[in-house]
Amino acid sequence: MSDQSTLQQTEAAQTPQSTASERVLRPAVDIIEDATGITLKADLPGTSRDRLEIQVEGDTLTLSGEVSIDIPDGMEALYADVSTTRYRRSFTLSKELDLDNIGAELKNGELTLRLPKRAEVQPRRIEVSVG
Repeated sequence: MSDQSTLQQTEAAQTPQSTASERVLRPAVDIIEDATGITLKADLPGTSRDRLEIQVEGDTLTLSGEVSIDIPDGMEALYADVSTTRYRRSFTLSKELDLDNIGAELKNGELTLRLPKRAEVQPRRIEVSVG
């Protein structure tokens, strides 16, 4: 990302809904910025659309979700590398982003968010007429 001021990760581990003992996973995120906005790609394997929450409050974007692990009847997990089934990650957003037009898509465990820049901060081409 070329402009650190456009989108910054918020390091706060807790949100108003969390408790001090709640453990969450921080999903891996790729952030790509271009002239018209930011694309954020977050790895959320095992999270379905109905267990995913994307929230913008003030200048903070929060991603949270819960993993749904289907274990067949009569079977139980003997070992798990991961002991929590909740994801959470927060970012501080720049004022130059258009928060009313954020787009989101979840496909194969990857969340893609498109955060467009406001029209007045996007580069524009001015046509020159021949007279």
